[in-house]
Amino acid sequence: QVQLEESGGGLVQAGGSLRLSCAASGRVFSTYSMAWFRQPPGKEREFVAATRWTGTTTYYADSVKGRFTMSRDNAKNLVYLQMNSLKPEDTAVYYCAAADYSSTWSPMRRMSYSYWGQGTRVTVSS
Repeated sequence: QVQLEESGGGLVQAGGSLRLSCAASGRVFSTYSMAWFRQPPGKEREFVAATRWTGTTTYYADSVKGRFTMSRDNAKNLVYLQMNSLKPEDTAVYYCAAADYSSTWSPMRRMSYSYWGQGTRVTVSS
């Protein structure tokens, strides 16, 4: 199996920054892509960003383009989400996710991902 553990969440003021980390362990070699999702209070879990371990393209939700950056350290099985210019509407529990290879992979779909972390909470005050 693959285990994912997020860290780096916390309370920040609007306009501030946070960097989330996701540490992957277990059968990481079998995974093909990584993603970040978030779940605001009272809302459905939504797509934030995704990339392939060996890919050159990163996909972002329109709501975070220009503010969030997803990156990775393949040698350490780490993925990051740098969040800048945070807004109160960014308040959510942020989840790291991983997917095994699929020819039909769709970056934005929750069902594309088989492995999920426990989440880390981000609160942005106004």
